[in-house]
Amino acid sequence: MSDEVVLSHNLGLDLVRATEAAALAAGRWLGLGQPDEADRAASRAMVDALHRVEMDGRLCLGDEARTGSETAFMTGQCFGTGDGPEVDVLADAIDGRRLLAGGYPGAVSAVAVAPRGAIRSLEGARYMEKIVVNGDVAPALVPECLDAPAAWTLALVARAKGKRVRDLVVFVLDRPRHADLVAEIRAAGSHVLLRPGGEISGALLASLRDGSVDVLMGTGGVLQALIATCAVKAAGGGMLGRLVSGAPGPAPLGAEPQPILSQSEWVTGSQLFFAATGVTDGPLFQGVRYHGDRAKSSSIILRAETHTRRTIAAEHMLQE
Repeated sequence: MSDEVVLSHNLGLDLVRATEAAALAAGRWLGLGQPDEADRAASRAMVDALHRVEMDGRLCLGDEARTGSETAFMTGQCFGTGDGPEVDVLADAIDGRRLLAGGYPGAVSAVAVAPRGAIRSLEGARYMEKIVVNGDVAPALVPECLDAPAAWTLALVARAKGKRVRDLVVFVLDRPRHADLVAEIRAAGSHVLLRPGGEISGALLASLRDGSVDVLMGTGGVLQALIATCAVKAAGGGMLGRLVSGAPGPAPLGAEPQPILSQSEWVTGSQLFFAATGVTDGPLFQGVRYHGDRAKSSSIILRAETHTRRTIAAEHMLQE
């Protein structure tokens, strides 16, 4: 099905122009405490750039579930010139809106593209529980990790990486629902990297072999989780994910258990591109820098077919 479509090796360069445009627009709102205004500006810039890409794109999951209203990215929305390959698109103009608004590190702009039908349809879902690791740990990852005590999973990760549990760094979103998880991780002796947002960056850090994070754990928004899955798959990492019915937390009594799926079950095939640009400073990216009529950006492009990672430092002439 999806493997019949071969995506151009230049597609990643087209996509990174969209994340750069969003990041350049978003960076103007650094530390101003206005996440919604920043998101609108970045979304407009990304939409305009995506419409110039030679593809027949369809957004397979929009942002309307988070906002509860119409947004710049609605499920089923069309992107591209319409002349290129039929593809699924996932986009987040700013992952880490609160980070940007507060002037904190880790906010990024991200896009992923795969052949039509390759990305699992999750319309109506809101949250996903997940674990992300790099390619060294991926073969050892088993579905039981999502239900086991954190100490058991961390011991598995440590063995696969040849490290001690006390030397592991675990990325967790700073949410009340993760209080017990954080307590378990600390009781096991591992280090917790708590962040108020930036789940896509966290997944990238955990999936890259030279990343500064050993594992990502916890529950987050399904859109960011699905984009993160694309990044993990393209980077050659491993992921387990399970949809959470309703609000995060224990499933109600009598609820049908959700299946635990790997990154290759959430996104099939190897024809996949992921691109991201830093909005604020972070371990992976330098944030946008403005210098008069020019600006500098830092980006990454991942191609799943070859697990190629390209980093791009760009200088842009600003159109005021």
